[in-house]
Amino acid sequence: MSAIDDHVAALTAALRGPERAKSRLIEEMHDGLMDTAAAYADAGADESEAARLAVREFGTVADLAPACQHELTIAQARHTARTITLTAPLLLACWYLARGELLWQQLAAHLTLIATLAALLAAATLAVTGTLARRLPTPHRLPLTVAWFGTTASAAMAVATLSLTVAAALATNWPLLTAAGALAAASHAVVATSVRACRRCAGLNSAQPAVG
Repeated sequence: MSAIDDHVAALTAALRGPERAKSRLIEEMHDGLMDTAAAYADAGADESEAARLAVREFGTVADLAPACQHELTIAQARHTARTITLTAPLLLACWYLARGELLWQQLAAHLTLIATLAALLAAATLAVTGTLARRLPTPHRLPLTVAWFGTTASAAMAVATLSLTVAAALATNWPLLTAAGALAAASHAVVATSVRACRRCAGLNSAQPAVG
């Protein structure tokens, strides 16, 4: 394995983020290293020396990782925010179906409303990290904020699922409550996976210097 392959493998192992975004970033890094090595080879260096010189020019993994991880963390925050936003229709359906007189129904309705509000915040995150990001800097702690309100939404969905399960056992309109519980459970399953990835990325990003 050449010095470039070693360098790219080490950088790949050091980064966390959405697979598609990570693969694209690593591919761009690899292509850049290969182009730089080719330039050194054209100048007279042999293949091994050209690869070592290209790696040295690009910098160490410790030099490259903060900027790369910041980019991937923003990508993961957007992915998580998009996931939460896309569950909003399911959450509104849960809220509508959960309304009723039983305490468990009222609790579930409030919890799904909280999760829906988190979805609205997620939609705002997509705007801040999308078109507006071209004119305004992305706040360094935004990914961690996304992770936190994503965690809030996920937890609310989980407890709402339990509440709706109990309510379905007690109410006469149990088919509707069972459907609401299934929607809440499905929403939780989808959001929780993305939120865990966002927390991991946000933790890595917070441990590194802010990227301006």
